[in-house]
Amino acid sequence: MSPSVLARVAFAAIGAIILAAAAASPGALARARISPPGIHVDVEPLRANAGEPTASWVAQALPGALAQNLAGRMASANVSVRVDYLTLGPNSGGIGPAGSSIDTIQGVATINGVETPVRATNSYYPSPVDQTMIESSNRDRVTQLSQVLAHWVAQDAAR
Repeated sequence: MSPSVLARVAFAAIGAIILAAAAASPGALARARISPPGIHVDVEPLRANAGEPTASWVAQALPGALAQNLAGRMASANVSVRVDYLTLGPNSGGIGPAGSSIDTIQGVATINGVETPVRATNSYYPSPVDQTMIESSNRDRVTQLSQVLAHWVAQDAAR
């Protein structure tokens, strides 16, 4: 083979690797992560109430958000969160401030054996782009709700 053919083959292989990495969905990367020690998330009640893909999105986002929010607060906390319900407000806007929709998530957090009901809300401000990419928008909203819930669970854990 000539050097130019070898160079083209090498560039094609590198390009294929780059494309494969770019095409890997964030969900696939999130599923590959191991849940942090001492943190457990149960989305089975949510799966029964809201279905898929919502339950999987929470299962992917919440463990990491909990670990991030608990870091430095409690060295050896055992935290379990059961997510029962998640409701997204209208994609077109709602009755919240500046026409926002209110998204909610609720369940029960068990921190070192003590159960506490938890609930978090977040405001969603609709964007024209979101209307063409509803699934992506909804996933972002679920991720944001998971982060807000993790913040409040960490606040409870620090008490």
